[in-house]
Amino acid sequence: MTDPSLFRLRVEFGKQGRLALLSHLEVARALERAVRRANLPFAVSKGFSPHMRIAFGAALPVGVGGTSEIFDILLLRYVRPSDALQALQHASVPDLMCTSCAYIEPTAKAASVAYPFSTYVARFTEAPVRLEVPAEITVVRKKKEKVLRSEEFLVGPMLLDGDTVRFTLQAKDTGSLRPDVLLRACCEHTMANGASSAEPDVDSSITATPSPLRVASITRVRQSATAEEALR
Repeated sequence: MTDPSLFRLRVEFGKQGRLALLSHLEVARALERAVRRANLPFAVSKGFSPHMRIAFGAALPVGVGGTSEIFDILLLRYVRPSDALQALQHASVPDLMCTSCAYIEPTAKAASVAYPFSTYVARFTEAPVRLEVPAEITVVRKKKEKVLRSEEFLVGPMLLDGDTVRFTLQAKDTGSLRPDVLLRACCEHTMANGASSAEPDVDSSITATPSPLRVASITRVRQSATAEEALR
């Protein structure tokens, strides 16, 4: 349980550009350094190897960006949120920039589980005629294959608009479906059913090999506490 004498500051930040290629651990280390450079009065854990009391939101896969990522930092004394934000922004790089700060209750849910619904916007290398979602997706975890049903994780429809698609996934206690894994399976399923190209060849006498449908970028644009909020 969080010490009620400490101040729990929730910080929102973006992970964009080339830094979308950072792993979750690398992002965590970079943000810890930013907190230190900002000279915030952060609390440390007790014990033989004390460390900063900081907690991060749900991890993003390598290569997936985010505009509304969060982390919680425990402070020893009160610092105005506007002052904390200014100090963090001066200590941060543009592609890993803190965008807002606000204090939350000590009893609030941990950053990692506070928002189980994630909304993503992805862009393809070309605009597909339609995007087909496979009913089942096989993933390999710890050298074991596991079959996930798409409908158990997708919240609402996948909204295709030209070469972009917007969708929401729910993280569950039993596991989650990564956005990059879902989109890769969608691309393969769509190509297998011949719906990857929006523009057929002008000369019908020429049999053109359709270019493979690939994902150019994925960004988490929103995190929500409920399905209703996510679909709003």
